[in-house]
Amino acid sequence: MIEFDFAVVLAQWPMLLRGLGLTVVLTVISAVLGALLGTACAWARLHGQPVLRRVVGGYVELVRNTPFIIQLFFIFFGLPSLGLRLSVEVACVLAMVLNLGAYACEIVRAGLQTTPRGQLEAAMSLALTPWQTFSRVVLPPALARIWPALVSQIIIVMLGSISSRTFRSFESYIIVTVVYLLLAIALRQLLYWVGPRFIFVSR
Repeated sequence: MIEFDFAVVLAQWPMLLRGLGLTVVLTVISAVLGALLGTACAWARLHGQPVLRRVVGGYVELVRNTPFIIQLFFIFFGLPSLGLRLSVEVACVLAMVLNLGAYACEIVRAGLQTTPRGQLEAAMSLALTPWQTFSRVVLPPALARIWPALVSQIIIVMLGSISSRTFRSFESYIIVTVVYLLLAIALRQLLYWVGPRFIFVSR
């Protein structure tokens, strides 16, 4: 019969808190950079030159069709063979950014493609530049439409950062699962609050 001993794991709470703090920092950095990369890639796939569209398309397909753990292993273990050594934190951020960027690209692109033609014609009639049209007319309402999907992808990337080692593995997995569940719920609620107030104007 299995006997649980959570006290042994909880006694290591400083290490758990450090891990939680690191997860939050990595997620925030990766979410911001990944969303920006995804938005840039979405624009490139819709309005870029043919060569740029093919390059971005290849990147998106490569990332979306390979496991995240393989991408992380390639960055951390493969790049040093090419002379590029990264710390664990930098390698993790890079992998999370590239992974989120690829998925965010398709999410944002779907939102951009649903922009009503009338909005574009109104922007042209106001003599807005292409950048003004994209940043002020097209992107904000597109983000509002795809925000739940983008938030879900950020949560998935955050959950992919799980890494632990302990003698009481089963109890640790339970505690880590509960912590990540609470963190995912808190992050989802925070992003739902931040989006309409600072990222796009809710209607």
